[in-house]
Amino acid sequence: EAGSEDIDILPNGLAFISSGLKYPGIKSLALDKPGEIFLMDLNEDNPRAVELRISRGFDLASFTPHGISTYIDRDDTVYLFVVNHPHQKSTVELFRFVEDDSSLVHLKTIRHDLLTSVNDIVAVGPDSFYATNDHYFSDFILMFLEMYLGLTWSNVVYYSPKEVKEVAAGFYSANGINISPDRR
Repeated sequence: EAGSEDIDILPNGLAFISSGLKYPGIKSLALDKPGEIFLMDLNEDNPRAVELRISRGFDLASFTPHGISTYIDRDDTVYLFVVNHPHQKSTVELFRFVEDDSSLVHLKTIRHDLLTSVNDIVAVGPDSFYATNDHYFSDFILMFLEMYLGLTWSNVVYYSPKEVKEVAAGFYSANGINISPDRR
């Protein structure tokens, strides 16, 4: 109903799908419905998307998921990083996936002054990632002008608990991001 924005597939064929993005200037068919994360097992003959439950204490009412990325730790823990836009702001939500329960346990919300207009994310550790800011401005009218004028002011930011820094700049609407299998 609300469309999907991003998908990330685990090596075992389980796919996470973000749905329900409400973004300034983009028409939404489900204005009052919070965003969702779906799981689809691509190994099934007729795979279907099933909504994942999210742990209590997380603000589902303002959940507006955008880009997503998974990270599998050495102990096989699966972390799901979700770009979120609650109240027209940008945050990154960190979840732990509980496969037996088909649920996500919310671990923390990440905010930073350099994470201003986050579009997509690629996890590189259990608490570190690269993220694209698709706009320099956060005001809708200035965003529109930025796009109309073709300004190349968007960037890529690296985040870890110890360091946050811009690692690339000069893009026109930096959007998707990924990492090669050899992590280079």
